[in-house]
Amino acid sequence: MSFGVPKHVSLESGEGIYLVGDTYSVLLSSEETAGKLGMVESLVPAQAGPPPHTHHNEDECFILVEGRLMVTAGEDEYEVSPGGVVYIPRGTSHSYRNLSSAEPAKMIAIFTPAGMEEMFREIGRPGIRGQLAPPLDPSDVEAMGSVAKKYGFTFD
Repeated sequence: MSFGVPKHVSLESGEGIYLVGDTYSVLLSSEETAGKLGMVESLVPAQAGPPPHTHHNEDECFILVEGRLMVTAGEDEYEVSPGGVVYIPRGTSHSYRNLSSAEPAKMIAIFTPAGMEEMFREIGRPGIRGQLAPPLDPSDVEAMGSVAKKYGFTFD
């Protein structure tokens, strides 16, 4: 049985991906963790965030690094500041929004089991970790819809 091997991801590494106006950086993937977890850094522009959606195959945990987010999970809302953590069990509708009118928010998302990070790789464009992505491209939203079933999520 494989449990993966130790890995260090420095601030200069991580695979940057531009998608829906955000910058996602894959820090740990399914291949590196033997499918146990995926870890993605998200740089979310001011006043941005995804629409309500539900992951049906994995739990998700957000750790806010910079900025302030309003996270909605089911019927609950949380105003999250740096260092705050929000756990979203699979099957729970959720969304988040950057509360800043000017600054991006940075968070780490952990998916268990791994696999959701592959969605970003499949439909996003190569990007640079830590740099803001180009503005939202409507074709990205269409692409997400086209792979939703494959990656086990729905838009609510």
